[in-house]
Amino acid sequence: MTDVIVQEKELKSLVVNKLTEANVSKEHALVVADVLVHADSRGVSSHGVLRTEHYVKRMNEGGMNPNPDFNVEDRGKTAALFDGDNGMGHVITKEAMDKAIDLAKKNGIGMVGIVNSSHCGALSYFAEQAAKEEVVSMVMTQTDSAVVPFGGSEPYFGTNPIAYGFPAKNNKPIILDMATSNVALGKVLHARETGKSIPDNWGVDANGNPVTDPNLVKNLLPIGGPKGYGLALTVDVLSGILTGSAFGTNIATMYGDYNNNRRLGHVILTVDPGLFIEKDQFLENIDNMIDELHQLEPAEGFNSVMVPGEPEQLKEKERMNSGIPIPESIYEYLTS
Repeated sequence: MTDVIVQEKELKSLVVNKLTEANVSKEHALVVADVLVHADSRGVSSHGVLRTEHYVKRMNEGGMNPNPDFNVEDRGKTAALFDGDNGMGHVITKEAMDKAIDLAKKNGIGMVGIVNSSHCGALSYFAEQAAKEEVVSMVMTQTDSAVVPFGGSEPYFGTNPIAYGFPAKNNKPIILDMATSNVALGKVLHARETGKSIPDNWGVDANGNPVTDPNLVKNLLPIGGPKGYGLALTVDVLSGILTGSAFGTNIATMYGDYNNNRRLGHVILTVDPGLFIEKDQFLENIDNMIDELHQLEPAEGFNSVMVPGEPEQLKEKERMNSGIPIPESIYEYLTS
């Protein structure tokens, strides 16, 4: 399937138009478009504008609130609980991160639990949001059951991603954003959309057999076997049980039950780098770490050692100049 090359400004405008047609306010639509195009520009198409049609369908069928009324309750000096009123998770998480950043700047540390949310897009966006304010961050979100736990034959946890952000002084921040499964479900969906095969360690069919045809994938596999399984459990405890949200197989599915709110839980932790050492020293040390890693001799087949998030940052720089490739079918939907 061929791609259409679209410039960032046009792509955001197309997403905003689709969302406002579904009664989302322009203010919220702009945030969602920014998060989605952030993903596409960095080469993470699984979390990009291909999701727009799903969000519109869910709102049209009553499973997502286009005009939510957010509520924030302070829980002591360093924590808060953010109720997203089942709105768009991108907006909810961005505003919750603003709160967490403010808590960290005022008190050294901040923790915000999020309830009644929905799919929030690529977590790297929010880790980068904190890094721009020179704040260290961790972001986690639960997802619906899709990953077979180590030793099991049926799914329990979701892909349950984690992101960390570490600001630097002169270099770009270190941004780690990873699913606790071998891949995010969105990568399988993108492979289906583009007609490409997948590695046999991404997912299994209904009988538990590894497959390379993305259309046959029934469930995903955890990254690193028991390690990914343990990480997925941790994410579900912190973003689900700790916030009072659902967990495990009790989480409403993303692709199904379109008329029911998903009520997802997320959790954010922020730290002022000056909490233990001078902030400038922390930022310089991150720079030093990045520079030292860059100076290591690369293995055969590699040009250099990169830090987490760096390949995506380089891709973003490239696509800001050359444009962003979008599958033709997605472009046709956005322009219809």
